[in-house]
Amino acid sequence: MHMWLWFAVLALVFWGITGVTQKLSTNSISSERSFLWFCWAMVALSAIVLIWARPHWGLATIVVVASIAGGALNGLGAWTSFRALESGGKASIVISLISLYPLLTVVLAVILLGERLTWIQMAGACVAIAAAILLSLESSPKVEA
Repeated sequence: MHMWLWFAVLALVFWGITGVTQKLSTNSISSERSFLWFCWAMVALSAIVLIWARPHWGLATIVVVASIAGGALNGLGAWTSFRALESGGKASIVISLISLYPLLTVVLAVILLGERLTWIQMAGACVAIAAAILLSLESSPKVEA
């Protein structure tokens, strides 16, 4: 199996567990406090990676700007996911719905990077959109007379 696939599966496991931990935290504290603890964890993890990886800093401006933008957008995505969970969203629905963010990446890659999709890949994207719609539908609570 390719090394990238192992890392992708590991990311899937980490993010799958994250959805539950986010819901548990927002059941007890505000989304803002949950997000701040998330940020502290990222700072600690970043320090470990910095010490371990010993990066060289001769980077082009576009690389730095893209990295900062990616980090900021990731943080905003995390914060809004905490807000969705705190606002009453079920973890099984919220996390499934926001986990479809790669569809936007696919669209942007086609538009901005000139990437092409096969018919099978386009069908997969359509199925994912249908799944998001079906997951977001909630039945109305039954009112007993």
